[in-house]
Amino acid sequence: MAHSLDRLPPLDTLRAFESAARLGSFSAAAIELNLTHGAISRQIARLETWVGHRLFQRHGRGVTTTLDGRRLQLRAIEAFALLSEGGDRWLSARGPAVVRLTAPPAFSELWLIPRLSRLEAGDPPLQIDLRVESRSVDLGDEIVDLALRWGRGRVPGRLSMSLLQDLAYPIASPALAARIGSGPPERLLDFPILHTGDIGGWRSWFEQGGLDYAPRRQDRRFLEYNILLAAVRAGLGIGLSRPSMIGQALADGSVVAVDPRTVPAPGLYWMDRIAGPPRPAAATLARRIADAAGADPELCEQFLSAQAN
Repeated sequence: MAHSLDRLPPLDTLRAFESAARLGSFSAAAIELNLTHGAISRQIARLETWVGHRLFQRHGRGVTTTLDGRRLQLRAIEAFALLSEGGDRWLSARGPAVVRLTAPPAFSELWLIPRLSRLEAGDPPLQIDLRVESRSVDLGDEIVDLALRWGRGRVPGRLSMSLLQDLAYPIASPALAARIGSGPPERLLDFPILHTGDIGGWRSWFEQGGLDYAPRRQDRRFLEYNILLAAVRAGLGIGLSRPSMIGQALADGSVVAVDPRTVPAPGLYWMDRIAGPPRPAAATLARRIADAAGADPELCEQFLSAQAN
């Protein structure tokens, strides 16, 4: 079947447009695509002439898409995703399929990186393009196959499955644990409490012993759990464990439990994707991540086959 190319936008401009829309900057797009800022500007101008509408609003710190630009961006993402899905088949003889995965820093360092080689190995082999992000990525704006995150629930506009639920307990360095000793929960209040800003876990833990907890001057806040764990190892105070992420620290003896009482962690680890059939390589990685996390395989299949929240 013949198709008229007259109805297609200038195809060489779409890559520049998608990069600038995703990054919010012509300069950043130029760096990503190894072009000059002027070349990006000219390609965007050609595309805007073809479309007949402004695609970007320019401002001092970069650019944002107009309504027409946003619509074209979503179409471009869909088109690139379809080409990428076909590429998994066309390029399979040349090397592993690439799967784009985003995850927060602490989860990446403490859980994902130690398992990365195993997740990539197997039949078929995969290459994981890991993007470590502190913020919650808008999967509609990013060309990302899967997102791993920490949170209390599902996110609108995404398909989600829970991966890990921890039963948390207090941990400290061996030297500090020896000073804390055993006894009632209130003994922990004689020492600095370490938290990530979300103190719900600590409040629940102390409530079991009939105590109220509110952060004090001697307590310390660390926004990322991997930094909190480093502070625990350094003996700066008592942290609340996330057992799925501290296995190595427990194994090497750099942290120990200081009390056997547990409480459900205030959040879950989730795996998210956008609606629509996932690429075959992305589905393979999702199954491997779910298996590594000990998640129910049936829940993973429901996650991969679901069409909308």
